[in-house]
Amino acid sequence: MAGHSKWANIKHRKSTNDAKRGKLFGKLVKEITMAAKQGGAIPESNPRLRLALQQAKSANLPKENIERAVKRGSGRDVASYTEVTYEGYAMHGVALIVECTTDNLNRTVAAVRSLFAKYGGSLGKSGTLAFLFDRKGVFCVKKGTTTNEEELTLAMIEAGAEAIESEPEFFYITCPLETFGRVQQHLEAMPIVLDSASLQYIPNTSITLPRDTATQVIKLIEALEDHDDVQSVAHNMIVSS
Repeated sequence: MAGHSKWANIKHRKSTNDAKRGKLFGKLVKEITMAAKQGGAIPESNPRLRLALQQAKSANLPKENIERAVKRGSGRDVASYTEVTYEGYAMHGVALIVECTTDNLNRTVAAVRSLFAKYGGSLGKSGTLAFLFDRKGVFCVKKGTTTNEEELTLAMIEAGAEAIESEPEFFYITCPLETFGRVQQHLEAMPIVLDSASLQYIPNTSITLPRDTATQVIKLIEALEDHDDVQSVAHNMIVSS
């Protein structure tokens, strides 16, 4: 069960400051709004909303912001929001999948295309890179908050997880989309601290680059992540030390 979770090796983590926290809050509000719009305002019957609320809680999004987002998603004024995914290549053949939520498709595609071009990449046609990634559920659990790794592993096997990767401070758990809800419910019932839960595009092949070569790719990823319409960026790059 202690398998190889590629996502944990490639995910690019950035430092947090007030400006970035504000952008993160904005993205979380959008996700809560869209989740409530598509599946209703009751978390127990809406797995996507339950996930969005968990992410908001992990990021310390204020309660009043959460309540407003759920209420807005349940109303009619969110109809202008559209979800769209863009695919393209950065420099050195690194594949990127960019998930967006926007109220202006022309603005968003122009901005994404411009950022790819600025940093030496190119935007491709939808669906051209899907074969390079698998859609998975990913959970991050803080260590020291469960009895032991063996008990956690057994519980996750029972719930339908496919891999657990142990890092110094966290366990990273991956599962297929079909068992995401069951794994989430099992974790919520355990005496643990669930640091984050998300659906991610996990690469099934990767490209390893030395840090000096990867700089331009990292700049593109950061620029995309900083854009207000972009919810997430997946890539298949591993930066070697």
